Amino acid sequence: MLLQIKKLGDYYFTTDNFVPSDGQVLFAKICFSIYLISLIFTTIYCLFQLQLWIKYRKYRKEHPTDPPLPVIKDADLPVVTVQLPMFNEMYVAEKLIDVITKFDYPKDKLEIHVLDDSTDDTQTIAANKVQEYKNKGFNIEYIHRTNRQGYKAGALKEGMEKATGEFMAIFDADFEPHPDFLRKTIPYFLTDPTIGVVQTRWEHSNEDYSMITKLQALQLNVHFTVEQMGRSAGNFLLQFNGTAGVWRRKTIDDAGGWEADTLTEDLDLSYRAQMKGYRILYLEKLGSPAELPAEMNALKGQQHRWMKGGAESAKKLLPSVWKSNSLTFWQKMQATGHLVSSSLFLFVFLLGVASVPVMHTMHWIGIPKKFFSWFMAGFLSMVIVYYTANIKADIKGVSKEKLFWRFLGLYPLFLCLSMGLALHNAIAVIQGWWGKKSEFVRTPKFNIRNVTDSVKKGNYIKAKLKWPTIMEGVLCVYFTLGVLDGIIWNNTEFLIFHIMLALGYGSICYYSIKHMNMK
Repeated sequence: MLLQIKKLGDYYFTTDNFVPSDGQVLFAKICFSIYLISLIFTTIYCLFQLQLWIKYRKYRKEHPTDPPLPVIKDADLPVVTVQLPMFNEMYVAEKLIDVITKFDYPKDKLEIHVLDDSTDDTQTIAANKVQEYKNKGFNIEYIHRTNRQGYKAGALKEGMEKATGEFMAIFDADFEPHPDFLRKTIPYFLTDPTIGVVQTRWEHSNEDYSMITKLQALQLNVHFTVEQMGRSAGNFLLQFNGTAGVWRRKTIDDAGGWEADTLTEDLDLSYRAQMKGYRILYLEKLGSPAELPAEMNALKGQQHRWMKGGAESAKKLLPSVWKSNSLTFWQKMQATGHLVSSSLFLFVFLLGVASVPVMHTMHWIGIPKKFFSWFMAGFLSMVIVYYTANIKADIKGVSKEKLFWRFLGLYPLFLCLSMGLALHNAIAVIQGWWGKKSEFVRTPKFNIRNVTDSVKKGNYIKAKLKWPTIMEGVLCVYFTLGVLDGIIWNNTEFLIFHIMLALGYGSICYYSIKHMNMK
């Protein structure tokens, strides 16, 4: 029976006997137009990444290390305020405060502010730990807000009013900076007044905890090598990543201060500061360990904030970028690519959904099968970028051979994960461009170290099935049928693509539901 259907399919799709109606042709053109526009956007994005890769490789070949660290005497070191914004971080609050008090920096020039907006036991935990170190002679204060106005941006802004430091170091609650962090960042400011921010690379303390954390690390390694260093090497606009960095206080004031009208206050202030003439120094070789989200719903919450905030920042900042007289054309182009990068997921979603009808109707409007091979440059450029970031960047101290085989196994799974997140992230992007406001939802952290640790601690896991998760299940079925459809009708040009989409949406749906019940 299947053989008869397949033969019928061969006849139906390869002979001239079938003549589509005007309505069918219109449908085919609409689907192909959506597919083509999405394909062009993703290809342009990939080529922008390739440009950063070229800048990165050239710079690292000429400068294998970070800029030499200026030598500054202790007497000449400035007062630094370390801000620790937190909200309901009961599992990591103590650890963070312990780590910061171990900084190798003159004690009389180190001010620590715990900016706590918590509504749970974190208040008591953090306050007690602060008092412990206050009794030991540390200049440390516990600052608690009850209104959470402005979320993280509001906490940082209000915290600055009580800070005495000339420089502001910021760490989220899951970070564990090394004791020499300030020693290796502050001196750069003292020799170059144009430096407004020093940003360090994120390391991953729980990278090998699960497949979810491994795939996140694969992507973040691209941002913290090729993207950040490539933008720096090309004299393009960079971003402060919200944590594991230091700001010159004057830079924050000159740029207009922290603003809470986007969910990515760090990206927003970064661009405003650079358009005021300050620059961001990125130190790729100086890492700051942090915890990756270890369960799917925490990851989705983080992705929603980043994607929606990226769209909000693009809407806010793009007019200023293109009106700027101080930026070159290519600086504006790369800034645009950077700011609208979150919209990639919207086009990946449309690309996938449109691909099933395009598979059957492209011959109705005379589109040859080899047409899609013209866009292979984009895909190949991303393979190069990810390969470089995770193998050639030499940031892990692991043999290249081991990293290669690891990459070979993880990269296809990463593509599946990214495609599976497309619906969830597309919704966030649409909300950002549309102007829909939402709460700053923190990413819960559980002090995960290794596979023996568990996120089954209950307090920060909310068991609630949302409609996007249901739709992810529906899309898994949709693309599974697309796979079977392609096999039955001998139309396999999209077979691998549809398999990856089915696996991606299916995995995201499965783990979203599974991790709801981690009690």
